[in-house]
Amino acid sequence: MSSNFVNILETPLKYSLDNFVSNQPNNGGIVKRKLLLGAGVAGSSLILAASPALADDAADPAVYLQAVMDNLWVFIAGILVFFMQAGFALVEAGLTRSKNVANIMAKNIADMCIGVLCFYAVGYAFAYGSGGGWFIGGNSYFLSGSSLFEISEGLSPATDFFFQVVFAATAVTIASGAMAGRTKFSAYLVFAALMTAFIYPVVVHWTWGGGLIAEYINWGDATSYSDFAGSGIVHLTGGVAAFMGAKALGPRIGKYDEAGKPRAIPGHNIVFTVIGVFILWLGWFGFNPGSELAADGYVMSVAVNTLIAAAAGGAVSAAVVMAKTGKPDVGMVGNGVLGGLVGITAGCGAFNTFGSLITGAVAGALVVYSVLYIEKKGIDDPVGAVSVHGTCGIWGVLAIGLFSRYDDAFLGRDDAGLFYGGGLDQLSVQAVMVVIIIAWTAVTAGIAFKIISKTTGLRVAPEEEIAGLDVSEHGSAGYQMEAQS
Repeated sequence: MSSNFVNILETPLKYSLDNFVSNQPNNGGIVKRKLLLGAGVAGSSLILAASPALADDAADPAVYLQAVMDNLWVFIAGILVFFMQAGFALVEAGLTRSKNVANIMAKNIADMCIGVLCFYAVGYAFAYGSGGGWFIGGNSYFLSGSSLFEISEGLSPATDFFFQVVFAATAVTIASGAMAGRTKFSAYLVFAALMTAFIYPVVVHWTWGGGLIAEYINWGDATSYSDFAGSGIVHLTGGVAAFMGAKALGPRIGKYDEAGKPRAIPGHNIVFTVIGVFILWLGWFGFNPGSELAADGYVMSVAVNTLIAAAAGGAVSAAVVMAKTGKPDVGMVGNGVLGGLVGITAGCGAFNTFGSLITGAVAGALVVYSVLYIEKKGIDDPVGAVSVHGTCGIWGVLAIGLFSRYDDAFLGRDDAGLFYGGGLDQLSVQAVMVVIIIAWTAVTAGIAFKIISKTTGLRVAPEEEIAGLDVSEHGSAGYQMEAQS
């Protein structure tokens, strides 16, 4: 064995969790932990040694290998988030009537198709482009101006775009369920385009992109906001848009009696719903751990926090429903799991396991009470999207100010949470962040829905709603029954 080969093999072993930290120029230049994986990396170095061309391209084979691993992990995480679209489709379809199932599926396909194209054209530039100021980004339209597959400095632009675009598609999909059963398909397509091209990218630019909130919202010991994977940036934005859409549409026919009391409209397939919840739970292990943007030892901490919070959310929502009704409603328990996932998304990189447990548990209770409250106020949300993503999104952002124990690369310090002696500074910064996101999304989405209503129309005709959107909007039923001979 040559001395060069020995050096290549041993190089990764020289780095430890304590002394190997590098900068990742994503998320507005935020420092991300980049830790080599010891023996695993050492074993992979054999590949580098056997591939002179690959090794020659890198000044340091170990650093190059780490970059390859980072890009591969973030790509895999992006695939998991992509798969969440199937989970959203099944949850939404299961919790709504069978006569609208094809429409639900069509909207979820459209979310990804339109989301990718709009984010590719302008959304990614608005979010992360370097040519803008505090309000909006610029340059990089249609992914121009960069070497898409260059990984020498961390994530390639292609990897980063892939991971970010599936987040954009998630943000608009959240609104789909709240608008189910009565929305014109063409109108929804317009909204999806506006959401992924402008409304959501601006929120991203203000936060992860280094704009308004990241640059100006800080004081005292709170040097920055924190939202590791997007409780506010993704889920609250989507939840507020869902609320505005449901409000603009009005309730489904038959949802409220003459006295204004809500009636139950059961979903048609609880199996769909439960399978969808499990798919979303699986996808969240890409959503949260993938937001580390590196293949390092920090990933599993995020994953475990995510797991615990989801389980706590489901368990507590079941207990609350049991206490109120005597029976654990399956759909509500599923939403409790999702609420726990949304709640932990902001703090998954800053909490210990106990903080994650409490955050998920509170989210599970909030889902139940929020669903009942919103329904009582006349907002018809067939799948509970406003409560799961909006209410729990708010809670997740605020929880940072309470339970933050470790620096998640946004906070800039350990023990930032109120319960760890961090004071009220971080909590107040998080609260301002919530207010800004709600105000921006409510105003822009509200204007969008108003314009759509006055032009193409937002809601289908009553007779079309009664017949079902599968037939009226898509020309055929979602379920085809064979004629009996």
